[in-house]
Amino acid sequence: QVQLVESGGGLVQAGGSLRLSCAASGRTFSAYAMGWFRQVPGKEREFVAGISWAGTSTHYTDSVKGRFTISRDNARNTVHLQMNSLKPEDTAVYYCTASKTGWGPSTDFGSWGQGTQVTVSS
Repeated sequence: QVQLVESGGGLVQAGGSLRLSCAASGRTFSAYAMGWFRQVPGKEREFVAGISWAGTSTHYTDSVKGRFTISRDNARNTVHLQMNSLKPEDTAVYYCTASKTGWGPSTDFGSWGQGTQVTVSS
């Protein structure tokens, strides 16, 4: 399995931007589709965005479409989540994840990072 480490979370005012990064270990990063999920206390983990192995296809949950952009750099074993026009309801712990089978919300993602906190103040 691939090892994942997220970074880039923090506190930002509503309307601001943050860029999350996820660094993956191993030499087979391009064999994994990647995704971002988020979770708030008391709620289930929610799919945010996914990207295919080569980065040519993406999928977003409706609430972030037009505001968030997922991208990847297979040469650097990294995946990013650019978050613009942030809202207080985007506040959550954001997790990076990987799968060999897909990048949509129903994908069985098997590898997870430790998470990074994003807090959006109103």
